[in-house]
Amino acid sequence: SSEHIIARVSISCVIFYYILCNFLYLHLVKEKMAPDKKAATISNVTFVRPAKFYLSGFSNIPHVTYFYIFLCFIYIMIVVGNVLLLSVIFLVKTLHTPKYMIVFNLALTDLCGSTALIPKVLDTFLFDNRYIVYEACLSYMFFVWFFASVQSWTLVTMAYDRFIAICFPLRYHSIVTKPAIAAMLLFVWVAMLSLISCMVGLLDRLSFCGYLVIQSFFCDHGPTFRLACNDTSLNFIIAVIICLPPLLIVLTYVCIAIALSRIASHKERVKALKTCISHLILVAIFYLPFLGTNIAVLTSSLHPNARIINSTLTHTIPALLNPIIYSLKTEEVLNSIKKLCKKNRLTFINKNLHYIK
Repeated sequence: SSEHIIARVSISCVIFYYILCNFLYLHLVKEKMAPDKKAATISNVTFVRPAKFYLSGFSNIPHVTYFYIFLCFIYIMIVVGNVLLLSVIFLVKTLHTPKYMIVFNLALTDLCGSTALIPKVLDTFLFDNRYIVYEACLSYMFFVWFFASVQSWTLVTMAYDRFIAICFPLRYHSIVTKPAIAAMLLFVWVAMLSLISCMVGLLDRLSFCGYLVIQSFFCDHGPTFRLACNDTSLNFIIAVIICLPPLLIVLTYVCIAIALSRIASHKERVKALKTCISHLILVAIFYLPFLGTNIAVLTSSLHPNARIINSTLTHTIPALLNPIIYSLKTEEVLNSIKKLCKKNRLTFINKNLHYIK
C-alpha cells in the first residue's frame, strides 16, 4: 500500500542520511582538543580555541533587566500552554491522528527548545554570568539549534499535510497515515541530530585568535563562527542548508495556490484556504524575524540589539503562540479539554461522595 511504501522510503532516507552525516562527521570534525590546552593539532594544522567566550547581550539599553524578567514570564506561559496541549493530545484517544501527531511533535520541540534557551539566558544576564566556557558554548548552541531545526522541519511536515489535504483530498487518508507521519517525524529528528552535530563539529575546527565577544544573547551560530580567523565557508554552507525549510514551505503553498485556482467554486476555495490560515500565521511568526535578520546581515550592517530582538522573537514567540493559534482555538482540542475537565470533576465528586458515605 502507499503508506507502507512512504514509510519504507522515509526509513531508508533516515538510514542513508544518518550514515552520510556520520561519515562526514568522522572524517571532518571528530578530533577534539585536550582539556588542558588552548590549541589542538590535527594533521599538522593547529586550531586555536579560547578558554571562554563573552556573551554581550543588549548594549546601552537602560533597565534591560525588566526585559529578562518579562522573558521569564513568557517561559512560564510556554511551559503551561505546551504541557497542557501535550497532556490533552496524549490523554484523548480521538486526537491520536496523523495531524495531531505533528502538533504533538511541535509542542514537544517548543517546550524542549525554550527550556534549552531561556533558563540559561536568565542565568547569564540576571546574575551577570556572561562568560561561558568554550565547550559549554558549543553544547548550548547544539541544543538550541537542534530543537529550533526540528521545529522548523515540523512546520514543513504540516505544510505537506495541508498540501495532500488540498491537492489530493480523496487520497488523503491513504497517504497521510500514522506510520507515514511517524516515519517523517523520525527522519526529521535523526536528520537534524546529524546536521546540527556536523554544524557544531565544523565550528570546533575553527580558530579563534582575536575578538571573543559573541554579539548575541546566547551562543548563536552566525555571530560565533564570524569570530573565527580562518576559512568559514563550510559553516556558511551548513547555515544555508538550515534555511531550506522556508523555501520548501513556499514551494508547497505555490502548489496549493495552483490547486485552489482550479477549483471553480469561490466558496470551496475560501473553505480550503481557511484550513491553512493557522499554519501560515505560525510560519510568518517563526520565519519573518529570522529571514529579516539574515537579509539585513547580508545587505547591510545590523545593530546587535536589533539582532537580539529578532532572535528572541524567533526562539520564543512561536513556542508561546503555538498552543493558542494552532491548537487551543480548534474545536477538537477545546471539546477534548471540556470533556477532560467534566470527567475529572465527576471523578472528584464521586470520590467525595464515597468519602462522606
